[in-house]
Amino acid sequence: MIALDISKVDFDKGGGLVCAVAQDRLTLQVLMVAWMDRAALEETLASGEATFFSRSRQARWRKGETSGNTLRVTDVVADCDGDTLLLSVEPAGPACHRGAVSCFGDAVAPGIGRLGALERTVAARASAPLAESYTAKLLGEGLKRVAQKVGEEGVETALAGAAGDDAELCNEAADLLYHLAVLLKARGLNFADVTAVLGARAESAR
Repeated sequence: MIALDISKVDFDKGGGLVCAVAQDRLTLQVLMVAWMDRAALEETLASGEATFFSRSRQARWRKGETSGNTLRVTDVVADCDGDTLLLSVEPAGPACHRGAVSCFGDAVAPGIGRLGALERTVAARASAPLAESYTAKLLGEGLKRVAQKVGEEGVETALAGAAGDDAELCNEAADLLYHLAVLLKARGLNFADVTAVLGARAESAR
């Protein structure tokens, strides 16, 4: 259930509309910007699917209603002035009508957002046939084997850091992060659970 007090959203400032920014909940990549009237926002909250208001057609439209590239909304927050909304979404396909992941450039989950994309890939491959997916095969070997792989990759990363070149270190670190993502998946956890611990530590250190 999305907790948003609609009474605090200022539709009057924009002539009945507010700006709505859709952000991938895992990668934090900004996917698109559109507009909402009160009815579109209410429909979004009720259905869990992003619904907007088209200024050119003067009508509401649900993202992906023809393409299938829907945006499942997991959270909505208003900015400090109440006239802009930030939608955390789970995209079912490219958000841009031109076929790109985002309307803001061609990059896919740039920067640290790659960890979120990795997590999504691991989740998708976990249910693939064992013969087609190393991830599924590794998970099928059990938690201890996954944990062992993290240990092995950790040692290789440390050795690369001590004696290897930059490329070797980056490659080993990438292997470590992948196997860590699989271990978290095996335990029903994700990178958000880890970053929550980092956040709590940062708060306590102030």
